[in-house]
Amino acid sequence: MKAMVLVGHGDFDKLVWREDWPKPVPAAGEVLIKVGACGLNNTDINTRTAWYATEVTAGVSQASGISGFDVQDTSEGTWGGLPLTFPRIQGADTVGCIEAVGDGVDPTRIGERVIVDPWLLGTGDWMDPVNAPYYGSECDGGFAEYTTIRASNAHRIDSQLTDAELATFPCALTTAETLVLRAEPKPGETVVVTGASGGVGSTAIQLCRLRGVRVIGIASAAKHSLLLKAGCDAVIDRSEPDLEAAIRKTAGGPVDIVLDVVGGAMFMPVINALRQGGRYASCGAISGPTVNFDLRRLIYRDLKLSGATITPPGTMARLVRLIERGLLKPQLAASFPLKELHAAQRAFLAKDHVGNIVVTP
Repeated sequence: MKAMVLVGHGDFDKLVWREDWPKPVPAAGEVLIKVGACGLNNTDINTRTAWYATEVTAGVSQASGISGFDVQDTSEGTWGGLPLTFPRIQGADTVGCIEAVGDGVDPTRIGERVIVDPWLLGTGDWMDPVNAPYYGSECDGGFAEYTTIRASNAHRIDSQLTDAELATFPCALTTAETLVLRAEPKPGETVVVTGASGGVGSTAIQLCRLRGVRVIGIASAAKHSLLLKAGCDAVIDRSEPDLEAAIRKTAGGPVDIVLDVVGGAMFMPVINALRQGGRYASCGAISGPTVNFDLRRLIYRDLKLSGATITPPGTMARLVRLIERGLLKPQLAASFPLKELHAAQRAFLAKDHVGNIVVTP
């Protein structure tokens, strides 16, 4: 089969196009999916560039996202701090049709249109990274014509949306829902979403609106009109010199919640904009993982800070029903042929889009 294969940490030379890659065979309890489309996400970039290594302290820029980082120790090559096994087919956001099943899987599932839940959670402590492998990271994913996955992670979906539209959801949707759940928004509260134009940010906007929350997005000026259409009540330019003041002015005072995918220099201004007892949740640090933090803000403002990565069991099954009911809208920015994944990732890193970019075999 045709596949884009990652052969090591580094630049685009490590993503190799192959037309003779072995077609996978579903093991017991697995299904074989003919891939219709697969979305891009930051995990793909972070893994290829070795950004997860603890010695990396910078964010993923357009340049470093292409070239990768000069890392001496790649033993922490994945999100969970484990080394990555090469070769690896990446791609977590897979949509397609079941073409074959392994032993123990109902053969009537053949022909089902499915969307993948990328979290392969085990029984027991699902918060243990060793017990929470990620599809396209700890095992092969969807940047190929065919892929296999545990049958319970291939969710049947009944939707008029195209494969490319549905492929904008899996990683962004489960991540955004976990991010929102950590912050526990209540109807009538005000939430700030950083990186609002990205896949996670634009999805978090929709999830917050479903909960009756007022949403203020932060993004570049060129994207404001699109974000207002996507559900933001207001949008602030990310280049504001005094971001804290801009947030307070827009909100009419301090805000209840910040959902952050950016980190870096944006961290303290958004923390400072929180009210007494405010909540902050983060699922990413694309502008930089290392921040200066005045602990007095945490202590004397009774703040609650949460990280958001591993998605609770059952999340994707619940979210699929929202997609089927039309309560969540895809934010498809662009589609590329899988063979042009290098170009697709360049577009992804340029950050000129709103929503997500996908590739199709």
